[in-house]
Amino acid sequence: MAFSQAPLPFDIKALEPYGMKAETFEYHYGKHHKTYVDNLNKLVEGKDLADKSLEEVIQISFKDPSLTGVFNNAAQVWNHTFFWDSLKPAGGGTPSGDLAAKIDKDFGGFDKFKEEFSNAAATQFGSGWAWLIDDGGTLKVIKTPNAENPLAHGKKALLTLDVWEHAYYIDFRNARPAFIKNFLDQLVNWDFVAENLAKA
Repeated sequence: MAFSQAPLPFDIKALEPYGMKAETFEYHYGKHHKTYVDNLNKLVEGKDLADKSLEEVIQISFKDPSLTGVFNNAAQVWNHTFFWDSLKPAGGGTPSGDLAAKIDKDFGGFDKFKEEFSNAAATQFGSGWAWLIDDGGTLKVIKTPNAENPLAHGKKALLTLDVWEHAYYIDFRNARPAFIKNFLDQLVNWDFVAENLAKA
């Protein structure tokens, strides 16, 4: 069973009015994400892992140093699909309902969450990710290096931001803080986050 690349949940030009050009997705989705899918399929071809779910491959390979290449590609396939789902045209702003109440309770207010999330994304040295997670019923912000993700640690991801430089260089050059602010102000898909929280 070959792993496949999930389609983008929006048109490639849909985020242009909100700070992310179609060119970004031509490279980031069309080349980077696709390469992880292709590499993963080559690495697991003919092996038992080929019949596992992507989540199972991530959890198995993370614990086995001999499978680092498999983990890196499998996790990046999952991370990128999760990132695309974390975006939507005219998103951002503040969440509502149960999610807003939970953020207020666990962070002491939405502004505190934004500050903590922005700091995690800005201070992740080199390549990596910033995440909002559900950790045993408590919302937390974490950052992970390279391909690493909450799933590998048995945690529930709710939202992510890709801070690898190729995620923002076309739109923001080397201005990662501007990319983070734009994500929070205009792009976060709070509906997706709320769905993940409801399933946590």
